[in-house]
Amino acid sequence: MASWLRRLLLWGFLIVLAWHLWLLAQVLWFKWFNPSETSFMEIRLEEIQQKKPEAELRHKWVAYERISPNLKRAVVAAEDDKFVDHDGFDWDGIQKAIEKNQKKGKAVAGGSTISQQLAKNLFLSPMRSYLRKAEEAVITVMIEALWDKRRILEVYLNVVEWGNGIFGAEAAARRYYKISASQLGPAQAARMAVMLPNPRKYEYKFSPRLAAHAARIQSRMRYSDVP
Repeated sequence: MASWLRRLLLWGFLIVLAWHLWLLAQVLWFKWFNPSETSFMEIRLEEIQQKKPEAELRHKWVAYERISPNLKRAVVAAEDDKFVDHDGFDWDGIQKAIEKNQKKGKAVAGGSTISQQLAKNLFLSPMRSYLRKAEEAVITVMIEALWDKRRILEVYLNVVEWGNGIFGAEAAARRYYKISASQLGPAQAARMAVMLPNPRKYEYKFSPRLAAHAARIQSRMRYSDVP
């Protein structure tokens, strides 16, 4: 019995090790080569095609320098204002999120950084669990160790979900403003940035409260440090 248990544990360890080595290889590859799709894209496409089999995602990769500085600053201001300084985790933000969730009695804040969100988008799923958060943390460490901040923000802005079937800054800019991502002004960028926590909802329900939040983000954008 003890022998079988040792073998089972060994096989479990080897499977987990192989999985993380595969993830490490993927992270290293994406340091130089742009991902054509992500785990989130695959999940959303499958969901959309259940209702409309011929549906396709809207996504077009654009280089970092072809994304408006306004959008870069707005996203950092809205999602992760310590982005250029932290090592992948905003410990103060995490502590504040925990305290807020405890006060509300439910999960209303996450405290995730751009690096953590990118890890989730690339390889994981929207499902919430402690196991997924642990995997997210491991992948975040890999990304922060192997990529610079410019590459992290470039990939994030190109793969993040911005509406139902809409991924990346270029597709989003054309969907909402009929312009390229390079042409986004401060107000447009701020409105796009505040959509990120729930883009499929805010695509059609941009409330006065969200508009006020966008105005606050726009006023803070000039203080945002970006790579």
